[in-house]
Amino acid sequence: MSNAGTVFLTLFYEDICMDKAQMRRELKTRLMELTEYQRTTSSRKACEFLVDTDQFKRASVVMFYLALPHEIDITPAILHAWQKGKTVAVPKVSWQQRHMIPVEITSLETGADTEATALQNPVPGTPMPPEDIDLVITPGLAFDKKGHRLGRGGAYYDRFFNSNKLKACKFGFAFSQQIVENVPTDSHDKPMDFIVTETGVIKCE
Repeated sequence: MSNAGTVFLTLFYEDICMDKAQMRRELKTRLMELTEYQRTTSSRKACEFLVDTDQFKRASVVMFYLALPHEIDITPAILHAWQKGKTVAVPKVSWQQRHMIPVEITSLETGADTEATALQNPVPGTPMPPEDIDLVITPGLAFDKKGHRLGRGGAYYDRFFNSNKLKACKFGFAFSQQIVENVPTDSHDKPMDFIVTETGVIKCE
């Protein structure tokens, strides 16, 4: 590649990184501004939309997440999945190896490690093969209607979604305030198939 081409690509990726950093700051502010009442009522409504989708009803194994403070709460949908006899998995993160694996959990009362970050990292849990997962419910800071997702910068979900073994349908899960016009993307980013908020279900373009 020529020097000019190298400079162009460097500037291109620097622009993406700056755009993502600015968007992360803005979305974190939006989340902090939501009241407890808004978070609770919107989370409950979004969960109702989620569990009513055909994809959720058909799934035997669903990968959820353990919500961060100020993140949309998915607890009602997890409890509903257990009531319907579904297997529930959540991410377990290895901070040293910078990757995550899905593990099955059978209770929300068991221990979670929160020492590294505010993230609830399950201590117990049986590893779940990615190929066994039917549906992945994915958190994020922002989504657009094309299914592009802005995470928190660790790229854990990006690496997970690039696994050849994972064939699951991917749902973004967020407050409506987190839906934006365009999310800056990289070539390796995997878009969501659907996005669920408290206002309904978006089939990604």
